[in-house]
Amino acid sequence: MKTYDTGNVRNVVLLGGPKAGKTLFAESMMFEGKVIERRGTIEGKNTMSDNTEIEQENQRSIYSTLLYTEFLDTKFNIIDTPGSDDFVGGVYSAFSVCESGIMLVNSTQGVEVGTEIFTRQALKHNKPLTFAISQLDHEKADWHMTLESLKNVYGGKILLVQYPVNPGPSFDSFIDVLKMKMYHFKDDNGTREEMEIPADQLDEAKALQQELIEKSAENDEKLMETFFDKGTLSEDEVRSGLKAGMAKGEIFPVFCLSSKKDIGVKRIMEFTINTAPSPLGIENELKDGTKVKTDPAGQTAIYVYKTALEQHLGDVAYFKVMSGKLTEGMDVVNPETGDKERISAIYAAAGRKRDKLSEMRAGDIGCTVKLKSVKQGQTLCAGNCEYVFAPTKFPEPKFRTAIKAKDPKDDERLGEILNRAQAEDPTIVVEYSKELKQIILSGQGEHHINILKWKINNIDKLDIELMAPKIPYRETITKVANAMYRHKKQSGGAGQFGEVHLLIEPYVEGAPENNKFKVDGMDMTLNLKGKEEYPLEWGGKLVYYNCIVGGAIDARFMPAILKGVMEKMTEGPLTGSYARDIKVYIYDGKMHPVDSNELSFKLAARNAFKEAFKKAGPKIMEPIYNIEITVPSDCMGDVMSDLQNRRALIEGMSSEAGFEILKARIPLAELYRYSTTLSSLTSGRATFTMKFAEYQQVPANVQDELLKAYEAEEKEE
Repeated sequence: MKTYDTGNVRNVVLLGGPKAGKTLFAESMMFEGKVIERRGTIEGKNTMSDNTEIEQENQRSIYSTLLYTEFLDTKFNIIDTPGSDDFVGGVYSAFSVCESGIMLVNSTQGVEVGTEIFTRQALKHNKPLTFAISQLDHEKADWHMTLESLKNVYGGKILLVQYPVNPGPSFDSFIDVLKMKMYHFKDDNGTREEMEIPADQLDEAKALQQELIEKSAENDEKLMETFFDKGTLSEDEVRSGLKAGMAKGEIFPVFCLSSKKDIGVKRIMEFTINTAPSPLGIENELKDGTKVKTDPAGQTAIYVYKTALEQHLGDVAYFKVMSGKLTEGMDVVNPETGDKERISAIYAAAGRKRDKLSEMRAGDIGCTVKLKSVKQGQTLCAGNCEYVFAPTKFPEPKFRTAIKAKDPKDDERLGEILNRAQAEDPTIVVEYSKELKQIILSGQGEHHINILKWKINNIDKLDIELMAPKIPYRETITKVANAMYRHKKQSGGAGQFGEVHLLIEPYVEGAPENNKFKVDGMDMTLNLKGKEEYPLEWGGKLVYYNCIVGGAIDARFMPAILKGVMEKMTEGPLTGSYARDIKVYIYDGKMHPVDSNELSFKLAARNAFKEAFKKAGPKIMEPIYNIEITVPSDCMGDVMSDLQNRRALIEGMSSEAGFEILKARIPLAELYRYSTTLSSLTSGRATFTMKFAEYQQVPANVQDELLKAYEAEEKEE
């Protein structure tokens, strides 16, 4: 294939729900561009996009796939993205390299939650969208329902460019009000004839054309003047107005589509060439906030938006040429790491079909192999260029699980596999929790994690277990208490002796200093000689006071006392969880001129702290998360009822474009497998986000249950 100039490239992300028909649409686009001779089918497991075993097994897109086609002297780079919210990472990475999107809406379903989510993301990334109502040949196709649902959600932004004459199994014609022609399709291979609009359709077509002209004029002052002068606009002028409105996110043009019959595909491609932006002159943000234009004459820099380990090829890096020109054999450098790489080959990719190129110009998207160390989100530069493009920001995980190898001998190998998985898919988060003594695996949903489990079991041939993760509880105190502990031990000639008296109280941010206390009915006044504050890596604080007078304990033992307290803070007395937000006052003790040492005082402090803690109204704290749920109105009751059963506190409700937005606070302990439950309650129509908020004390009944469970666990050990 030839090398395309920047202005003759269109980078398009395909968006839509799981059954919207994106993969078949991509097949038809490639068929029209003669990249493939025959269109594949989902049932036949022979599409260019869904080409992995797991995708074919599930009959749905799981990974984003780079494809290309050539049409009217334009190269289309197409990224087919998964429709499920579990695999939204592919959508985010696609937005980082594509200038526009095509949103497919299933004519049997209308607007789905995914439709709205992906539209919001497109607008957030300033990507103009074209809407295509798909599967108009389906026996359950409902054009009017689908159009109404679009208008309910997006209001006046919805603008018809086409409408079908006969939706349903016999669908073979649509009217294009931009061209003011009817297109009739003779076969299932996109063979079309352009016809005059039938008399019985002319009034509707003219009314829609007028709406198209008026809406186009609204987005450009010059066009508005032309419209007032002439009362109409030419086709090119309308197109110009549409382009301006789409760029502002004020217009969503709507087209007709049947990918199975290849109806409407060419018109959408023609429209995209004329209205979607090329990469030429597009500004791309660097990590430091400055912007660089996509310029084929600029310094050479590429952005790696995706990496994958592929059979027979090894590591594949998918990239966009952000600036300059990339040539085969070019030496490049990662400005962040200093790592040097050589571009051994450049490919235009259509799934697993690869066409070798000698060069690729700014704005184009391709892939390469055999890079040694580059990761997703990194930049490679040639010459003196030191651009570092801003990495893609991915959504927070929504599903947590613990993972372990069934055979402990495989632990190291599992770690390597998980690190590779995280590099390939940044929405997978892997963390070894020293606190919980578990590997915590997080993702966008249970299905997302189960797909990874399938890969580890079937591709890597490693047996693993998934289980409910432990909850990172915290322990704290609610009142003042004191204790003393004497550590005394005699072994052979050497002895150990250390005695520590301490007082503890809750730490409250901003509370004034205090040196007067009432403990067990007795007043105590302490001499605050020294104060040290320690912000804890697990949250909260330890404030440590030296109140020793008269040399009862030598100053050289104070660090050992602190160490003993801190050791017990890492393993709280109630459940073994981290302790936080405590003030510790060391006010008295005893030492021995010969037998006292650091170990003695560390152990004495540790035990004194433990004893005082248990008397100080100890409480367990649990992590609380803010969640925001987007749910269809008819499912609200079930979702609300489920939240109440999970100890959630509803903080607000609002409506947005046919959906309800629920905001709530909920304990992490109640969120295990929530994504699965929510999907079940709403038939997959709802979605949610979650983010850590704070720690709060657990209710008394929950604390009792946790203490009993910990005691039982201790006995087992």
